[in-house]
Amino acid sequence: MTKKFILNADDFGMSEAFNKAVLKGYQQGILTSASICANGEAFESAVGEVVSKCPDLSVGVHLNIIEGKALTDVRMLTDEYGRFNNGYLALILKSYNQEFLKQVEQEFRAQIKMAISRTKIDHIDSHVHTHAIPNIFKIVVKLAQEYGIPYVRTQHEHFYMIPSIKKHLKLAYPINLIKIMLLNTFTKINRPLLEENGLKTNDYLIGVGYTGMMSDRTIAYGLKSLMNKDCVAEALIHPCDYEDDTKDNHTMEFDLTQNESLREFIKEIGFELSNHTNAF
Repeated sequence: MTKKFILNADDFGMSEAFNKAVLKGYQQGILTSASICANGEAFESAVGEVVSKCPDLSVGVHLNIIEGKALTDVRMLTDEYGRFNNGYLALILKSYNQEFLKQVEQEFRAQIKMAISRTKIDHIDSHVHTHAIPNIFKIVVKLAQEYGIPYVRTQHEHFYMIPSIKKHLKLAYPINLIKIMLLNTFTKINRPLLEENGLKTNDYLIGVGYTGMMSDRTIAYGLKSLMNKDCVAEALIHPCDYEDDTKDNHTMEFDLTQNESLREFIKEIGFELSNHTNAF
């Protein structure tokens, strides 16, 4: 069996804390990939001070039309100050409007061009999975082909549970289950388009059901549920390494990148740590 595991840090470039976590996660831990926000406040330091120190790190573009400021004039996506102001449901509903889709393509194109002008890009994903919305996904496939980016994330998550009553009693958990059902449905719609256009994608994603609660255990149990499958599994995390003693879910996700026991477990169950360039 060939089983590859990609550990990807989303939100790279959003802040210095994200950038610091990516650098340490790669140099001292098991992080193999990161997705950069071209409109992030710390984008310049991400490409200028981190990527150059991480020679085998896969870098993707983390398309973002839900948080922060747009790079272009896209009035249907932003408020009067150029800040994105649509929630996920609004994006789904607007995705049937052709003018809206033109503006999404305009902004996505600007973000991709910004990223590839500064570093090599080998994959595409998005903030809050907005690119999974089928009509928006079609735009991403078009741009991936146009800019020669071979890999686009899909979001099929194989359902699993970890032995933790505390996590399952959180309000976020049932909401995350709804996300799994929605994103698994979108993946069924989207994958044939990738196959038709010769683009690559992960077989499974880990990180939807336990969004905001990721830890070494959620990674381990997610991989354990796939150990009998020949697959490429990608796990998404949002790690931060703060200058002060702040402790939150982002620091927990950074900590898992430093967990040597997790590294050994991944190897023991037959997965190879990989990135988007050499996973296929």
